Amino acid sequence: MVALALVSAVGLAVDDRILVGVPIWTKPFKFSVSLVAYTLSLAWMISLLPTTHRAHRVGWWAGTVVAVSLTIEMVLITLQVVRGTQSHFNHATPFDNAVFQIMGASIAILWLSALVIAVLLLRARILDRATAWAVRLSSLIALAGAGVGFLMVRPTPEQLAVDEPPITGSHSVGVPDGGPSMPLTGWSTTGGDLRIPHFFGMHALQLLPLLLLVLAALAPRFVRLADERVRLRLTLTAAGTYAATFALLTWQALRGQALFSPDAVTLAAAGAIVLLGGAATALSLRTPARAPSLTEEVAA
Repeated sequence: MVALALVSAVGLAVDDRILVGVPIWTKPFKFSVSLVAYTLSLAWMISLLPTTHRAHRVGWWAGTVVAVSLTIEMVLITLQVVRGTQSHFNHATPFDNAVFQIMGASIAILWLSALVIAVLLLRARILDRATAWAVRLSSLIALAGAGVGFLMVRPTPEQLAVDEPPITGSHSVGVPDGGPSMPLTGWSTTGGDLRIPHFFGMHALQLLPLLLLVLAALAPRFVRLADERVRLRLTLTAAGTYAATFALLTWQALRGQALFSPDAVTLAAAGAIVLLGGAATALSLRTPARAPSLTEEVAA
């Protein structure tokens, strides 16, 4: 993925072709950079499985299947870029259809392999409880984020109105792909975009464990964070808030709303998440009452 990111960066600099409204090398560049973070995080999580247990071997094989599946996916995406055509949703020719079907199968296999790893992490005893739940919950949210990709293959109403459309499926909801979009991300600014919850959900795999690392680094400075129970409660709160935000982003996209054009209902839901998350954080920071020792009881 690192090598492909460099190749794609060169492609962005020297290849001026445009595909679906963006430079043609944008997709392999974004995918490869994103997958660097995803695969490193997944590899680290697999390394947490007990090496003396059969789960470690199963996790290793599942991780290998993930790596092979992603390699197939990225080879095909790059192949279609070189050919100057879409990789996703493309049924224009028998070859394009075969490419997309192989990509779909590889992603389904990847998702099932990631599910195996998530189940192994749920059952394993990992370090302290805060770390264990950060790893477990982030892997589950990432699975949900990856699952959003399956919503993108549904044909749009416009595509259903045409016999054998060359493109079946869309990133955008309510507007065609390739319209006005945000810089860098390419997310639609005029309608819903399922890539937003897809991206947000998958990267829980890095952000929740990163939060825990920050809490552990701050523990020597802040007494409350030194308490493992406080860190566990903060981790659970962060995971709950993250999952609620992911659900809101998915709901917003499915309703055809652009990220920065929410309606009153979306704003109300976002406000509720902020208020509940803030209240839960405040409660989490409360240091549990310590039971008096025998010496203190005698002295009393």
